[in-house]
Amino acid sequence: MRTTTAETQPAASTAPGNVGDVRKANLARVLAVIAGAASGQRLSRADVAARSKLTKASVSSLVADLLETGLVIEIGVHRDGERGRPSVGLVLNPARCVIGMEINIDYISAGLVDLSGKLLDHRIVARANGTATTERVMAALGELSAEMQQAATAQGLEILGGALAVPGLVDEEKFMVLQAPNLGWADQVLDAAKLLAEPKTRVRLFNEANASALAQLQLMEPGQRDFLFVSGEVGIGGGVVIDAQLFTGPQGHAGELGHVVIQPGGNPCSCGGQGCLETVAGQEAILAAAESADSAHGLSRQQRIGNFYRALEGGEEKALRAVAEAGTAVGIALASTLRLFNISTVVFGGHFAALERWLLPAVHEALQAHAPGIASEAKLACSPLGQAGALAGAARSVVGDLLEAPHQLVA
Repeated sequence: MRTTTAETQPAASTAPGNVGDVRKANLARVLAVIAGAASGQRLSRADVAARSKLTKASVSSLVADLLETGLVIEIGVHRDGERGRPSVGLVLNPARCVIGMEINIDYISAGLVDLSGKLLDHRIVARANGTATTERVMAALGELSAEMQQAATAQGLEILGGALAVPGLVDEEKFMVLQAPNLGWADQVLDAAKLLAEPKTRVRLFNEANASALAQLQLMEPGQRDFLFVSGEVGIGGGVVIDAQLFTGPQGHAGELGHVVIQPGGNPCSCGGQGCLETVAGQEAILAAAESADSAHGLSRQQRIGNFYRALEGGEEKALRAVAEAGTAVGIALASTLRLFNISTVVFGGHFAALERWLLPAVHEALQAHAPGIASEAKLACSPLGQAGALAGAARSVVGDLLEAPHQLVA
């Protein structure tokens, strides 16, 4: 589950590692075997030794450390055959989890994800974050996080770490949102310490589309290792997955599909440019194209969205045309993007997934017109993740960090 970039990495050292490094590697190796067991399967220490190709003595010592971290527990008793001593099964601890959180334009959300990647609980709070200060949004998220932590305690769960997804460019090391135009944020450092009380590992920061792409990766077929995730909200984000790894580029900002220019000299964009895809196919752009000023006056966004979908269902020409124009714009952007990354699978999330039956025909048509060679091979699909995708993907990445480096929890 750990993410990497495709940038050039330093050559691995050929010098032998010290004893501590070897033990850390073996600790992760043993945990990977336990985590990789089939659902409902309980591996004994002997099973783990056989699969990891480590000695039984080494495995026993490493398992003791893993039990201490709380990542693994002993459960049940089974026999390896008709004869022999009963052996204790080892499984990932179902009472340990990670909290995932998301800030979007018109809501905040939080959820709990266990060590197997399962979403245990999920809550959404509607709020107008685009008109609020960073401090107020983070205070509201802190309250929601505190509620989730209380819920976790009530369920006998311990939260080991956390992750936050936001719709913008981020610097994870500084926990800074570099640019989130639709929130009106630039160079904002977020106070992660207020989000989670005494985490066992750090809280991580993610771009929302990248986090959703990571969540979608878990749903893809084994052969589908390359795809573009297109997240449609008020803005449009993109997450690029190549060879089953998230590609973020040298500075972590790859995949910004919403700011690909498709109409030179077009409408101003929140990013400061003109004619970006977001100005035609973002949620606000589609709503504005589908409604009259009078019909939208005094209504909340949720009311406008409800009216919009009723218009689509009713076959109203203006709403259908707005979606078709958005689909055409998306197809034009994809014609270049798919060529650039040499991939053919696109998965749509957010409001694009909800618009599937009206949007995708126009996307196909635009691809056929602008990139017929790609259109014949393109596979367009919609994600079932809904609004939980970003927080689940971010949380699962932190779970992946824990499983790959369990030594960070060893006292």
